[in-house]
Amino acid sequence: MTLTAGAPPAAGRLLPGLALTAAAVAVALVVNRLVPMLSPAVVAVALGAALANTAGIGASVAPGVRFVSRTVLRTAIVLLGLQIALPDVLALGWQPIAVIALATGLTFTITPLIGRRLGLSPGTSLLVATGVSICGAAAVAGMHEATGGEGGVSDDDDAAGALSVVVLYGTALIVLLPLSASWLGLSARQLGVWTGASVHEVAQVAAIGAATGGAVLAVAVTVKLARVVLLAPIVALTTLRTGLSRRRSTPLVPLFVLGFLLMVAVRSTGLVPHAVTDVAPRISGLLLAAALFGLGTGIDARKLLRGGRALLLGAISTALIGVISLALVTLFV
Repeated sequence: MTLTAGAPPAAGRLLPGLALTAAAVAVALVVNRLVPMLSPAVVAVALGAALANTAGIGASVAPGVRFVSRTVLRTAIVLLGLQIALPDVLALGWQPIAVIALATGLTFTITPLIGRRLGLSPGTSLLVATGVSICGAAAVAGMHEATGGEGGVSDDDDAAGALSVVVLYGTALIVLLPLSASWLGLSARQLGVWTGASVHEVAQVAAIGAATGGAVLAVAVTVKLARVVLLAPIVALTTLRTGLSRRRSTPLVPLFVLGFLLMVAVRSTGLVPHAVTDVAPRISGLLLAAALFGLGTGIDARKLLRGGRALLLGAISTALIGVISLALVTLFV
């Protein structure tokens, strides 16, 4: 491979993988434009998995793909914080906040217990619980970044399985949840809170809201972003509980989580220019799509199909957060 003049060798090794990732993100954006309910991040995961299970990932692109699945991922999660303003979350009132806290907390706590009964590894159970209870693929990636690696709780196979699960069931909810809400006779506000409190991805929540009305969309997205805030404390508490921070001599809270919280605080001041808050979601979305393409290349479809217990856990966990949040919505909202 010929490097450009003055380019350091390390950067040169990254270029093939970065070019492949950029091409995959471009395809994901085109698919999203044609089918808006499929977010670029979800499409990117599918593209990574499809490539890995057909042509395979060559040695020349591996360094760049690893770079985007880690360094770019951290940046994407930090920028995600610029989408969340705490005054908007507090304006929801105590009822939706109670629904979010209880549904997320119970699902995150119960899912690993069920995973243990199913014979799944602690890493798979933890990542499925995180993805379903908080914010889908981004939460899986963030928790794996904090708990994976040598001496960690999760490995790349755990992450790949959990990503497949949250993409599959989160996409199914785009169709199933509005149909269920119509049958149950929920009000627009109830549907908005239920959607935001139970659906995995922000883009999936937006797709449901756009299909069911502006009143639903505004409430659903705000509730969903309030769930995203919980990523930081749950990741931090998990690293403390598992003792990973002590064994690795790393900060008590991963630096990318601190960056995420800092961006939430900055956004909440109301001083961030609209030009920044308007473009930040698009930038973080592109970076997240790139990172998830990299993680998607670790999905082994044959291994996933043979290990159907992860799919079963994802179905149970998705049903769990849906039922808990629906019960709380009917009581409080």
